[in-house]
Amino acid sequence: MRPIPLVFLALALACSHAGPAAPAGEEASPGADLALPGERHLRNVRQLTFGGENAEAYFRFDGKELIFQSTRGGRACDQEYVMDTAGRNVRRVSNGLGRTTCGYFFPDGQRILYSSTFAHDPACPPPPDRSKGYVWPLEELTIYTARPDGSDLRPLAPAPGYNAEATISKDGWIVFTSTRDGDLDLYKMRLDGSGLTRLTDTVGYDGGAFFSPDGKRIVYRASRPRTARELADYRALLARRLVRPTVLEIWVMDADGRDQHPVTNLGAASFAPFFHPDGRRILFASNVGDPKGRNFDIYMVNDDGTGLERITTYEGFDGFPMFSPDGKQLVFASNRHGSRPGETNVFIADWVE
Repeated sequence: MRPIPLVFLALALACSHAGPAAPAGEEASPGADLALPGERHLRNVRQLTFGGENAEAYFRFDGKELIFQSTRGGRACDQEYVMDTAGRNVRRVSNGLGRTTCGYFFPDGQRILYSSTFAHDPACPPPPDRSKGYVWPLEELTIYTARPDGSDLRPLAPAPGYNAEATISKDGWIVFTSTRDGDLDLYKMRLDGSGLTRLTDTVGYDGGAFFSPDGKRIVYRASRPRTARELADYRALLARRLVRPTVLEIWVMDADGRDQHPVTNLGAASFAPFFHPDGRRILFASNVGDPKGRNFDIYMVNDDGTGLERITTYEGFDGFPMFSPDGKQLVFASNRHGSRPGETNVFIADWVE
């Protein structure tokens, strides 16, 4: 997963359904479209997972499978799974130890990657210290690669601290977030860990990055302390391996790290950005529409910050959007149609312009 957003999943409270979805606890009838009123870009919305917490589903480069994280089977913390795009043939691909996050396929489909805490501790990590308010822990996470069945597990560019949020371009570059140089910065490297390059060096959190379809740009989320008090708070929390993810904006840069600039200025928790297939629009999740900060929807914006449009309308959590390689489908996570309040599942929809 892109770990920071799991904080938002915890905040996203399930509300009564506002559209054609069935009541909580009931499965949708076969072929039912779970799109809600106002979701004009989504058609034939289908639920792919049922039960547990399921999120961050990302397509294989040929569009035939999805890798996602889940607490299915009563697990106390996330493991990585793969399924086909109909929600069938689900199999665990992580080793079942620690907490895993941020699964992704290699371009040729012959390997996967994910981050895990298991080398530091095979048990699930403890919850963060909330004495400093709502914070998220920077766990000891290492990036690993494996075959698609989970075998031949190998660490990739290991370093102490937080190493996660890795995604891959179609031409074989990995972008990820790491604390290896003392701050939460973005780095890129080749699939074998060579060519490691630091992309960001401004104080603040940079993460959740994805490449544009042509691999020439990167979209990501960032927080920038604006006052001396905010900077002191950020550094004090970072020293305790914590971060406060309450205000995040969407940024873009060239794939070599040049021309870094913000796209949004919403003053909200905006995250999980992904380029539209046209390479000029960006989908992302945000609570900008809710003064209480609890309702997260998917939005779309032009890469110059204009044309903000709400894509989902569920009064709960919608997030982690990703287009299929052919641009015809959108996969996302949502609290809609859960069997219990706050349950998160993976959905897929046809995209309509």
